[in-house]
Amino acid sequence: MAISKAQQKAVTKYVKNRYDRFGLTMPKGHLEEVKAHAEAHSESVNGFINRAISETMERDKKPPVGPGEPTEGNNDE
Repeated sequence: MAISKAQQKAVTKYVKNRYDRFGLTMPKGHLEEVKAHAEAHSESVNGFINRAISETMERDKKPPVGPGEPTEGNNDE
């Protein structure tokens, strides 16, 4: 089924109004690794990258664990 110019224009407008976009540069060959990882987890590359960013940002909000302090899930008391 062919997509009309009007449909293409509508989709472009929708994406422009609801999403931020940016280019991602990575070393040659790394994209294939990312694609394979995403596929192995039934995700798109975009979904995997967004999840990785979200999880990293959430993790980075937590205060750092000092030496000798128990880590999350480690109850060696």
